Amino acid sequence: MSADFVNLTAENLPNEHLCCIIRSKKSHPGIDAKRQWLSERLNEGHVFRKLNEKATVFIEYAPLETAWVPITGDNYYYLYCLWISGSHKGKGYGKALMEYCLSDAKAKGKSGICMLGAKKQKSWLSDQSFVKKYGFEVVDTTDNGYELLALSFDGTTPKFAQHVKKSAIESKALTIYYDMQCPYIYQNIETIKQYCEMNGIPAAFIHVDTLQKAKELPCVFNNFGVFYQGKFETVNLLDMAYLKRILKK
Repeated sequence: MSADFVNLTAENLPNEHLCCIIRSKKSHPGIDAKRQWLSERLNEGHVFRKLNEKATVFIEYAPLETAWVPITGDNYYYLYCLWISGSHKGKGYGKALMEYCLSDAKAKGKSGICMLGAKKQKSWLSDQSFVKKYGFEVVDTTDNGYELLALSFDGTTPKFAQHVKKSAIESKALTIYYDMQCPYIYQNIETIKQYCEMNGIPAAFIHVDTLQKAKELPCVFNNFGVFYQGKFETVNLLDMAYLKRILKK
């Protein structure tokens, strides 16, 4: 398949379309935050590769050592997101992007690639059935249904950090850990904050703004993690219906 892809760089980042959000022509705080976050990651080997048009067709991955996730392992890539949406599905773009990541990993002598999954597919996680076609296998699990998938080139495997397995915190209040990697997060956090303030709901919003904080998180994390009554709930961003279901527990 012939397609025009582009990798984001420090030089083109200010002007390239960030294809997670394609509806906004004006300045968007979520996109601005994403650009800033990426600008600090690109020199760490972070890769954002996209179709060279206004479309949600991209892959995003990074060396596991500098990936903002509580996963341990040596010499792996961590796959944050592989996303194809709308009319661009079924045209081979996902295959092209996945094969680029595989070739990049092998060329750089990586031990493999890993990503977050779940026993039941989560709406804000990449399609695990797709990556399993390339040989990704479950190499670690949590008690609440999340899985670490990996494609190993040399027999080694990564694992969740031990503190992830507990998936509990002392606070009983609604607690959300988040970073600014996803452009949707800014608006989602603001909406939840407003709802909690209007309804007198105690809530804590913890901005994960360093690699160390990310590696020490008490739950699985792709850029978002929710606790309530001290128990881990989800990595999914929350609409109001989902939030209300959690608060009824």
